[in-house]
Amino acid sequence: MGKEYWNGAQAAHRRVMMKAAGYSDEDIRKKPHIGVANSYMAGSPGTAHLRQVTEAVKEGIWAAGGIPVEFGIPATCGNVANGADEMKYEQVGRDIVAMSIEFVSRVHNFDAICCVASCDLIIAGCYLAACRLEIPAMVVTGGSMQAGNYCGDTVVEADLDAARFSGASEEELMEMEDCVCPSFGACPSMGTANTMQMLGEVLNLVMPGTSTIPASDNARLRAARAAGKYMAELAESGRTPKDLITKEVLENAIMFDMAVAGSTNAVLHILAYAYELGIELTLADFEKYAKEIYCINAVIPSGPYTVVDFHYAGGVKLVMKMLESKLHTDALTMYGNTWKELLNKVTAKENKVIHSLENPVAKEPGLKILRGNISPAGAIVRPTAVFEEVKYLKGAAKVFDGDQPAYEAIMAGEIVPGDIIVVRYEGCKGAPGMKELMLSIDAMIGLGLDKSVGLITDARFSGFNYGAIVGHISPEAYDGGVIALIENGDIIEMDITNGFVNLLVSDEELEKRKKKWVCPPLKQEKGVLNIYAQMCRPAEQGGAIQPWNLDACYRDKGAAGKP
Repeated sequence: MGKEYWNGAQAAHRRVMMKAAGYSDEDIRKKPHIGVANSYMAGSPGTAHLRQVTEAVKEGIWAAGGIPVEFGIPATCGNVANGADEMKYEQVGRDIVAMSIEFVSRVHNFDAICCVASCDLIIAGCYLAACRLEIPAMVVTGGSMQAGNYCGDTVVEADLDAARFSGASEEELMEMEDCVCPSFGACPSMGTANTMQMLGEVLNLVMPGTSTIPASDNARLRAARAAGKYMAELAESGRTPKDLITKEVLENAIMFDMAVAGSTNAVLHILAYAYELGIELTLADFEKYAKEIYCINAVIPSGPYTVVDFHYAGGVKLVMKMLESKLHTDALTMYGNTWKELLNKVTAKENKVIHSLENPVAKEPGLKILRGNISPAGAIVRPTAVFEEVKYLKGAAKVFDGDQPAYEAIMAGEIVPGDIIVVRYEGCKGAPGMKELMLSIDAMIGLGLDKSVGLITDARFSGFNYGAIVGHISPEAYDGGVIALIENGDIIEMDITNGFVNLLVSDEELEKRKKKWVCPPLKQEKGVLNIYAQMCRPAEQGGAIQPWNLDACYRDKGAAGKP
């Protein structure tokens, strides 16, 4: 709204509220009002340190001539709900966070917004809000956790999950629990949290070179203070995410995600951001770059290193330098210069963590889109996290309507090498909320089935997961997709190298089954999950609560978005 919103007799009722909260008349009238959305939450190492980070951001804003107005936003730790039915709330959380920031920012008419976040759907929701608000916006990340050390071995949280299903005693697990997460920050593998923190730099929402500073490094606070200062400058400049996130920038983000083998959840988020900004982007764009970009990042699960190692090896800027020949380097950075100009200052020197395109970690992309009669609208796999033994499977289907029954069957010994597990009705509408499967996949890994068994689902995965697991199958079961028609014993062919997953059942038989199929009732009769199920887009369009018309706000059509 600008400074006029706070000046004149008509603004007296606004100014008095700010004065009552401790702000001075001069500050209220003359300085940009910058919302600071703090996702502090005491129950997670990814968020429990964010009060201090947020204070540094506010110090920077004050120092640069702005007014910081801090407010809280919802935050959760997905690891707490892993394996529980409540995990289906996490995907919905992205929209809740975005709406929360939108709500406060609109009512208080901030001139700009700066979010402080670390993990998974929370930071993803901050980016979505930034795309929606059309005011200058930045995100300050909480950084990565240090890896743990247990009995002389480097360990991360996923190792604890594997130990649980590998027969470790409760005493052994308790000892390990004390070691795997030794500091604040996001778990240090290429999970969704670190994937999204990194992508913030490419999306021009996080200051270059800062996303992966470890939470335990004091440079994290210095970077937060610098970000606050730049936030005030950005507020005065008027540059918004709509100015800085173009189709070319989103394509750069796709290429980066392929190169680092980021979490498969990033696909959902990038698609949702494009939709919010009115930029036409589809899974075909991901397919295009999967053919060109191989994985050059040796961070868990694609290699033995952590995100802390990644940061000190050169971080996001070095990966972008390695990709320079492929990137749209004429695209702007958040500073207003081009990526070419920024990368001119970076030396392309590969190391054990970050490789070059000519010497990739794996001769395959970090993410891949699969097609076929089971997933005509697309499905997603992370090839670098799949063992060679299971990159091609042709086996009998074992079908389960949910993660829990699949887990119980695995633990009961009902799954044998060569089987392909089908977990359905866990998608955007079916769960509802597109649940992140953990029970069945952790059980597969813990029992040593990850090198002999496949799994396909309309749900999504944690960035910690690995194996021959194919998710985001669309159309999902609740919408009557082919995955809903699979029966026990049907033969499924899954070829990750060639990019397809097919049900070897005739079209005539599938048509018969389709006629008998009955859409089940929604599992949630009220509440936010019911709202989500009725208003979300399908997974191949980002799975967000964006119920407006698909073409409504595409920039090249010159139309504004409408509900």
